[in-house]
Formats: sequence, structure tokens, C-alpha cells
Amino acid sequence: MQIQRRIRIVLKRYLMGEGITVLLVLLYAPLLVHWYDGWFNKSISIEHEYFSHGIIGLPYAAYIAWTNRNCWRRLGDSPHPLGSFLLLIATLFYLSRLSDLVNLSLPLMLASICLSLKGFSGLKLQAMPLLFVFFASPNHIPYLIEPYALPLQHFIAQVSGWILIKVGLNVRIEEIYLYVNDRIVEVAPHCAGLKMLFTSLYVSLILMDWTGVWSSQKRSILFLVATSIISITSNILRNTLLTYFHGTDRERLFAWLHAGWGGDFYSACILGLLVLLINGMEKYFPSQPAD
Repeated sequence: MQIQRRIRIVLKRYLMGEGITVLLVLLYAPLLVHWYDGWFNKSISIEHEYFSHGIIGLPYAAYIAWTNRNCWRRLGDSPHPLGSFLLLIATLFYLSRLSDLVNLSLPLMLASICLSLKGFSGLKLQAMPLLFVFFASPNHIPYLIEPYALPLQHFIAQVSGWILIKVGLNVRIEEIYLYVNDRIVEVAPHCAGLKMLFTSLYVSLILMDWTGVWSSQKRSILFLVATSIISITSNILRNTLLTYFHGTDRERLFAWLHAGWGGDFYSACILGLLVLLINGMEKYFPSQPAD
């Protein structure tokens, strides 16, 4: 009897976990392939490109969940009714065939599994990976935010124009448009740094989780503010260079930085600055017990 009981426990513990994993792979592997193909090959909509930070965010979320596996097993089985409700919503989203709803069904499905198996204790344990999955799930929220980016676009155009005037170019600024030698450059919402800002903040969350900066509220706020400043400043410089290249008929350099690998390299350098920044904070502003 004891052996049979142990066998049932093992089957329940491992076969259920493997069954859920297989089901998730069958349901969401095609969706993830679609996301990654769009992010790598830029064959996805501009709004969905805002979530290309998921290239590193989703594997990191999986890594956190994997490192939590022993703590997960130690949690008692305490299913919560909210899990069934979220499972129903996630299923309806998945079957809706509406891209945004299908995409958002993934974090909802994962949250429902946590609640259905371990209750709020499981949800709390896996809160960080769920957060990273949610913020990497493409949707049209950036499209809704873009109209409110006009002040930022105007500010970037003004500063970029002022810099170009100081280096001796004949620049005319009209709202979000820069005119150089009868050539026009628009500081569009996508070019206003929203994507880079979202990516920088997302990566900063990963770095704070990785280094444990979360434990200090002051350092967390300082790092997020510094990240925002770096992102906006770097985008001003990028728009200044783009305007200069286009206005002086350096189209190869313009295309390289605007849509070529130069833009990706520039973004990677900015993210590298965030790594240096958080390392500097760890070195010169170590966490204090009372912080």
C-alpha cells in the first residue's frame, strides 16, 4: 500500500507537470516562433517591434522560473478559484484569433497555472518571471501612447536643431520637423525614442533583479531615473546624427543608422551603458542594511 501510494504521488507530481509543459509548448511554440521571427527579421508591425526586448526577457523569465523550481515543489497544493477564472479568460483570448488577445493569453495562462496549482503563494513566487513575460507580450498599447509623445518629439527636434545650428548647419525647425538644405527629417513617435525607452526600462528591470538592487528602493528609483535620462539623451544624439547625415546627403550613413545594423549596434551600446551604470552603483553606492 505504501509503495502504491508513493507511486501515485510521483505520477501526480511529475506527470502533471510534464503534461502541462507539453500542452503549453503545443499551444504557444508557434506564437513564440512568430514573435522571434518578427523581432529578428523585423517582419512584424512597428508596434510589435516595441516589444523586441522579449528576445532576452523571455529566456530570462524562463531562467528565473527554473531556479525557483525547488521552492515551487516545497509549496503546498492550494488551488485558488481565481486560477480557473483566469484559465477561462486565457482560453477565450487564445481562441479569439485577435492578435493582441492571443498574445496576452500567454501571461494569463501562466498566471492561471500558478494560481490553480499553488494559489497566491505560487503566484507570488513566480511574480517576476510573469512580469517579464507580460511586458514582452506584443500588443497595441504603444500605438495608444504615441499621440501623447508629441511634447517629447517637439523637445527632441528643438534640441537636435540647436546642436546642428551650433555646428554650423542651416537648420529650420517646425514643430517636429527639421529642415536642412531643403531636406526634411521628421522626429516621428517611433523615432522619438519610445521603443528605446521601453527597452531600456525593461533591461533595467532585468539588471535590478539580477543584481538585487530591488532590495533598495532609493537605488532602484535612482537607477530607473538615470536609465530614462540616458535613453532620452542617446535618442537626441541619434536624431541629431540622422538629421545631419540626411541633410548633408550622406544617405548610406543615414540608412545604416536608421534602418540598418548601425541602429541595432547603437542600441546595444546604450544597453551596455546601463550595465556599466549598475556596476558603478554596486561599487560606489553599495546597499546598506538600513536602506
